[in-house]
Amino acid sequence: MSLRAFHVVFIVASIALSLMMAVWGGVNYGTDRGSVWHLVTSVGSLITAGLLAVYAVKFVRKTRELGLS
Repeated sequence: MSLRAFHVVFIVASIALSLMMAVWGGVNYGTDRGSVWHLVTSVGSLITAGLLAVYAVKFVRKTRELGLS
């Protein structure tokens, strides 16, 4: 596995983890023991997943441009 492929796999795993954290925060916020910090965690994780997705697209485009595919 190339370094580029490992990097893409790692980014995808990070996006998945961020989305799982967002779901966890949202579910906990919806319970009677939920606090505002669960909502903050959920929103922050969604923002992080979005930024990681943008980074993944830019990384793949840049490496293709450089011929590192």
